Amino acid sequence: MSGRRARREPPWRSLAAFWLVAGTMHFVRPRFYDAIMPRALRRWARPITYASGVAELAGGAAVLHPHTRGLARWWLLATLAAVYPANVEMVLRPERFPQIPRWALCARLPLQFLAAWHAWRGTAR
Repeated sequence: MSGRRARREPPWRSLAAFWLVAGTMHFVRPRFYDAIMPRALRRWARPITYASGVAELAGGAAVLHPHTRGLARWWLLATLAAVYPANVEMVLRPERFPQIPRWALCARLPLQFLAAWHAWRGTAR
């Protein structure tokens, strides 16, 4: 480089990949997502699992095009807020998830905020 600082590209590629994989997993392993549904919503677990998978896929796809990234930002932030209760459910009922260490269940809560920051940065213009 000729002494100039390189402009860093916002992390939209990694953001899109994350959400596309995450959304796909709702269809690959729906029982896992059904199991983390808060009790009040468990009656509709499978439709909600699929709807959240579609929401994540739509958000990941929207990140791919510059004209839809602004919408993707708000869509993904709303999606993160909507799925946060499932992460709380996992912390409150760790006995239902013996395959996941307790520390990992707790770590999911602050990681949601890291995911929100990634959505914010990855959709920056």
